[in-house]
Amino acid sequence: MELLPVLTDPHGRRIRKLRVQLTDVCNFRCTYCMPLSVRFQPSATLVPPDELVAMVAGLVGEGVTQVRLTGGEPFSRREFQEIAEGVGALPLQKYGLTTNGHRLAEHLPLLDAVGCRHVNVSLDSLRAERFEAITRTPFFDRVVGALLEAKAAGFPVKVNCVLIRGANDDEVEDFLAFSARHGIPVRFLEYMKIGPQRGEHDRLFVSAGEIIDRLRQRHALVPVGAEPDATAFSFRTDDGAEVGFIASESRPFCATCSRLRLTARGHLRACLMSEDGRDLRGVPPEHYAAVLTDVMAMKPTGRIEEIAQPMHEIGG
Repeated sequence: MELLPVLTDPHGRRIRKLRVQLTDVCNFRCTYCMPLSVRFQPSATLVPPDELVAMVAGLVGEGVTQVRLTGGEPFSRREFQEIAEGVGALPLQKYGLTTNGHRLAEHLPLLDAVGCRHVNVSLDSLRAERFEAITRTPFFDRVVGALLEAKAAGFPVKVNCVLIRGANDDEVEDFLAFSARHGIPVRFLEYMKIGPQRGEHDRLFVSAGEIIDRLRQRHALVPVGAEPDATAFSFRTDDGAEVGFIASESRPFCATCSRLRLTARGHLRACLMSEDGRDLRGVPPEHYAAVLTDVMAMKPTGRIEEIAQPMHEIGG
C-alpha cells in the first residue's frame, strides 16, 4: 500500500485541510462580510479552471486530504462545474463546500455526482425580516428550502450562523429547535475582527461562553467528540439538537490549526488573518514541496488580532 505524504509545519501541526476560494463574487451583501458597494476582482485575474484544479492536485499530492470550496459564493463562479468535477476526481478523504444557499438546490445533483457532500449553509436568522437585514437580500425562503432539500437528499449539511449582538443573538433557542426538528447541526460563529466592520466588533461581539451559559440554564449539554484539529466544539441536547461553536475570538485554535487557503488568484496563504503566503501561479509541481515549506513556516501559533481585508476577498 502506498503511504500518503504527511505535511507537518515547524511546530508539529499536521497540515491536511485546504480552503479553495473560487471567486470573491457574491450575490449577498452580508453586513459582516463586505460593504454594500463593493468591487469584485475582474474575471480575467482569476486562475483558469484547469490551472486551479492542477494547483489543488499538486497540493493533494503533497499531503492535503480535505478540500472545501469557498467564495465569495462558490456557485457564482461561471466555471463552477468544471472546477468541482476536477477537484472531485482527486483522492480526497473529505470534499465539501460553503455556500449562502441561494443556488444550492439546483446544484445538488452535481455535488452528489462529484462527491462534494459536506455542505455548510450560512443562515444568520430564522426570521425573514432579520435575514434580509443581515444579508441585504430577500431570499430567506429559498435558502431554507434548499437547506432542507439537501438534508432530505442525504447530504450531511450544517448551518453556520454568525452571532451579532442585537441582531440575532436572541434566536439561539430558535436555532436549537430548528436543529432538533430537522436533524441539522447548527454552529454559532463568533463575530470576527475582519474587514471594514471590524471597528464595530466590541459592540456586536457575543462570546461562545455567554451563549453556553445561557443554554445550560435550560438544557443539559453533552459534549460531542471531535478531531484534535476541528475548528468547532459541539454539544447535543436532550431533545436531539446539535449545537457547535467556532469561537475564533474567545477560544482561538491556532495551536492545532491544520489549514491552508488558496485564493481565486492563486495565492497560497498560511492563515485567515494574514495575507502572508506564496503565489502558486507558474510554479511547477516539483517545486510545491518547497513552497509549502515556506508557507507552513508562516503559520502563526497565536491569534492575530485583526485584518483589514474583507472576508469575501479571503475565502470563507
